[in-house]
Amino acid sequence: MGHWHGDELDRDAVLARIGYTGDTAPTPATLAALHRAYATSIPFENLDILIDRPIRLDVESLQDKMIHRRHGGYCFEHAALFAALLESLGYRFSALIGRVTLGAPPHNRPATHALLLVEFADGARYLCDVGFGRGPLEPLELVDGATVDQDGWRLRLTGPQTGDDAAAVLPVADWALWQRTSVDGEVGWVDRHRFPLAPKFPIDFAVASHFVSTSPRSPFTMRPFVQRFTPERHDTLDGDTVTTIAPDGRIVETRTVAVEELPQLLADVFDIDLDDDEARALVAAVPGLPGLTPR
Repeated sequence: MGHWHGDELDRDAVLARIGYTGDTAPTPATLAALHRAYATSIPFENLDILIDRPIRLDVESLQDKMIHRRHGGYCFEHAALFAALLESLGYRFSALIGRVTLGAPPHNRPATHALLLVEFADGARYLCDVGFGRGPLEPLELVDGATVDQDGWRLRLTGPQTGDDAAAVLPVADWALWQRTSVDGEVGWVDRHRFPLAPKFPIDFAVASHFVSTSPRSPFTMRPFVQRFTPERHDTLDGDTVTTIAPDGRIVETRTVAVEELPQLLADVFDIDLDDDEARALVAAVPGLPGLTPR
């Protein structure tokens, strides 16, 4: 039994959920195809938190929620499920936890984003980030300065900084993942998260996930946050605002939705079908959340 309980995974059900029918040999090509299939099939969402359901990271709970009930999850759920899949297929990898910065200084951002780093026999390492909600479509080889264009979505990696002022720029030994996106109406490069290569384990995911899912300071306890990512578009529900972004980073559409419209919106745009009890609970909970702007 491995750290991530890949032996408990219904691998065929997971592969069916993400629509993957290709080769399963543990190669870089297979990893890229699996990552693409996963990232474009299972949405990012925090809805359980808002209706007072605990976030569970064991394989049985993840499969029930994300595979059988066809809901989504947030980064720790996604990374734990993908880790179990990779472990079941014989990949060698470690888990990482980074800080979501989105251009902000890293020293006041908690380490709350889960990633995986896969290593092959030739020494090549690939960063897997299936739980951020906006790509990448495929893993990025861990090479300082590497810039990729994946179906128009542009990303790059930068390695640890050096020099006298390195600590002020980037914590020692931290890597950064950058994305080309829109900020205040202008498209440019934004460092979206920073991460050291120190291996983490399921218990580390559990501790960080507890903060993210329960703290009143966590953005995920304050409002609905749902994302669906495809090669053609990135849709986000943030509170009561829906935004669509094109691969080149342009904002294509922004609109506001009424609370009672959320269940249908989740089904139509994000491929999340709530049952009647879930829909009622969400509609009842959202108006009182602190993260929504009064209108």
